[in-house]
Amino acid sequence: MTHDIAHEVRRTSRIDWSPYLVGSGIGILSWVAFGLFGDPLGVTTAYSRIASLFAAPVIGADAVAQNSYWKSMPLKWDYGVWFLVGIPLGAFVSAVLSGTWRLELVPEVWEERFGPSVIKRFVAAFLGGAVIMYGARLAGGCTSGHGISGGLQLAVSSWLFLGVMFATGLAVSALMFRKS
Repeated sequence: MTHDIAHEVRRTSRIDWSPYLVGSGIGILSWVAFGLFGDPLGVTTAYSRIASLFAAPVIGADAVAQNSYWKSMPLKWDYGVWFLVGIPLGAFVSAVLSGTWRLELVPEVWEERFGPSVIKRFVAAFLGGAVIMYGARLAGGCTSGHGISGGLQLAVSSWLFLGVMFATGLAVSALMFRKS
């Protein structure tokens, strides 16, 4: 009973962001990125560039310097990297302002389906992130690069990406969260 009351208090004391307002804000941000920096929104290139910082202690600075990918995409602190850094900060500020922020290692929907194991959740999140990152680099863009920037430019490849992304998301969700 206490859990239901706490859930109801959280639900009634929060602010839900308008999807129209947020969507308009993303569109304006995209115009600003094009106007000021001459580049579309996107994070996978910046994420890959930052990965070189984490790879250097593991494989060595020389190996990073000789890697063909990092040679073509060296780390630089451009707007893309700062945009990537700003995403979790913006999400945190949004959650705090909306009254929905809480530390949660295992989300309720995950726990109901797969149990309370933090390790299992973290392993699944890591593997899912690795697959998504690989797919985004393979596709030449991510949801922000293809989905937002490419979609705004009416790029056929981006609209195809969006269709495949949504279809895959629906199929995986139906598989993972089907009724037992």
